[in-house]
Amino acid sequence: MEMLPMLIAIVDDDPAVRESLLDLLEVSGYSAVTFASARDFLASPRIPEMHCVLLDISMPGMSGVELYKELNRRQIVVPVVFMTGHAQDGLIDEAKRAGICLSKPFVGNQLRAAIEVAVK
Repeated sequence: MEMLPMLIAIVDDDPAVRESLLDLLEVSGYSAVTFASARDFLASPRIPEMHCVLLDISMPGMSGVELYKELNRRQIVVPVVFMTGHAQDGLIDEAKRAGICLSKPFVGNQLRAAIEVAVK
């Protein structure tokens, strides 16, 4: 039986970041879906299929850290890799306490390594 690729969610308010990460993940052998906001992600019926979520820390509306807390509140267990380009120090510290945090820009090897660590 053929193994399906891991499904990775990309939650980032920047369309260029979503598109470049989507391309990078697909070239790396992952399957990926994108969401422009935390609210869009929470509305997705595909959350139970997710193997990992790449989550921008600073987004309008609900931040990545707030989304992480909401997933925990709903008892949705999915590995998260936080990403930041310019988050407030407090949010970065909170994200690092919750798990893996990559600083943008990062290279493909860093992203793949972070995903592999997160899903173990």
